[in-house]
Amino acid sequence: MTRLSVVCCALAATVAHGFYLPGVDPKTFSPNAPVEMKVNTITSTHTQLPLDYYSQPFCPPDGGPKAASENLGEFLTGSKIQSSPYHIYMLLENFCQVLCQKTLSKGEAKGLQEVIEQEYHNHWIIDNLPSAMIVNSDNLMYTEYAGGFPLGFVGPDKVHYLFNHVKLLIEYHQVVPDEEGYRIVGFYVEPISVKHHYVDGWEWDGILVEGRSRPLETCSNSNWLNSDQVEEFQTVKEGEQVLFTYDVIWSESETKWASSIGFLSPAKRGSMMMMIIVMYVLNGATAGYVSSRLYKSFRGRAWQRCTILTAVAFPGAAFVFFLFCNIVLSIYHSSAAVPFLQILSVMALWCCVSIPLVFLGAFFGYKKEMWEYPCVTSTIPREIRPLPWYLQSWAVIAMGGVLPFGAAYVELFFILSSIWMEQFYYVFGVCFVVCLILGITCGELSILFCYFQLCAEDHRWHWRSFLICGSTAFYVFGYSTVWFNLLEPSKLLITYLLYFGYMALISFGIFLVTGTVGFMSCFWFTNLIYSSIKVD
Repeated sequence: MTRLSVVCCALAATVAHGFYLPGVDPKTFSPNAPVEMKVNTITSTHTQLPLDYYSQPFCPPDGGPKAASENLGEFLTGSKIQSSPYHIYMLLENFCQVLCQKTLSKGEAKGLQEVIEQEYHNHWIIDNLPSAMIVNSDNLMYTEYAGGFPLGFVGPDKVHYLFNHVKLLIEYHQVVPDEEGYRIVGFYVEPISVKHHYVDGWEWDGILVEGRSRPLETCSNSNWLNSDQVEEFQTVKEGEQVLFTYDVIWSESETKWASSIGFLSPAKRGSMMMMIIVMYVLNGATAGYVSSRLYKSFRGRAWQRCTILTAVAFPGAAFVFFLFCNIVLSIYHSSAAVPFLQILSVMALWCCVSIPLVFLGAFFGYKKEMWEYPCVTSTIPREIRPLPWYLQSWAVIAMGGVLPFGAAYVELFFILSSIWMEQFYYVFGVCFVVCLILGITCGELSILFCYFQLCAEDHRWHWRSFLICGSTAFYVFGYSTVWFNLLEPSKLLITYLLYFGYMALISFGIFLVTGTVGFMSCFWFTNLIYSSIKVD
């Protein structure tokens, strides 16, 4: 419980001051230098089931796709960044470049239709900048900076159309005037669906090199393709030949590299997840020490059980559920399924580092003297008179979570949107303040109810103080069930399993954190007030 509080505070403090990640220097390109574009998993907010980009019939790079970087954090977050077949060179514009041609089989066409219906999105990366999407509708043109861009769309006639042409707009900034050094500061993609035709009706088998250089009727080699120039969309059906093309457009920007990235570099994906895991593991000693001292101060005798539960209760429940979900994700062939070796790495961190640290902290905690209480209590509990209904346990526990939940209600919406709807979350300073307000509210609320309880001559404040503030988690989980409708979820069982399973796990963590704050506040309060009693 203490570890969860420490990790939350450390996370907020770390990201709030993470203006620049050490060791991630901006790349400077010279004219005509190759610029690598990478692809990530395709995702859908409706299914919450990420898939490998190359699980769909897209053009692979020569020699097959290669993993850009694979660390434990990336595996746990479902990212799978790989190389792409797109050839991009600094300041060199290309128009109507042919990538490859695919003839859709029955299975490929059906698979593409399903992911288009479920509104799966691509996530491309250039120089560690995620792609934004340019939306060119009938009435206006705007840019979406989160969520990538869709694979296709379903027309009013219920026909599935594929975005087989992409217009890549890359913004750059000259590092030093009059010197040939440039940095990429923006990356935008406008997806277009177009049924391509070669000039004079020539047909390509997808193999001959000639097909990559022959002119097309549907787009020009001298200018980019606009959506209003398209006469026929590219349909998705069995036996359809799909020609993939792209444009590369460069645009100079006055925005410098640092300001375009903002408070946190997008490089080192998965590093935040790794930081959370490492912080949790290293705080095992703190958890063992605090739990052992508290348990000893309450004259507990089963110290082995206390230490074991501290080491395995919450992480054990989380790990078992994680393994179950991982098996289900493997059945669905999702890229979010973590490989076996990475699971062993997580187990090694838990069993070989976290658990020993808990026992080490518990050893030193039990060696310490008990916390001294300011007065002596009787071993015979006094009779407790009947309490009014508003001071009974069920009433105060039900009311206790309302105020803390209300303190974090607004911010909770944005956090859930970031987790489940692939929105960027950048107000970490506000989040840290909200966490402080939440902690203060829990502490004051538990002290208030504890005071009322003691005035009613009821000494059983220990578990009640924990449950009063811990009930905040039930309101969080209840709100998440209502918020779930915003996802317009699919009918897949895995969608409900992932969402409600992980939200239940998150709510359980909130229950432990807020409950601990409430209990420790009351523990401090009772020691304070009883220490001021003078016995004549």
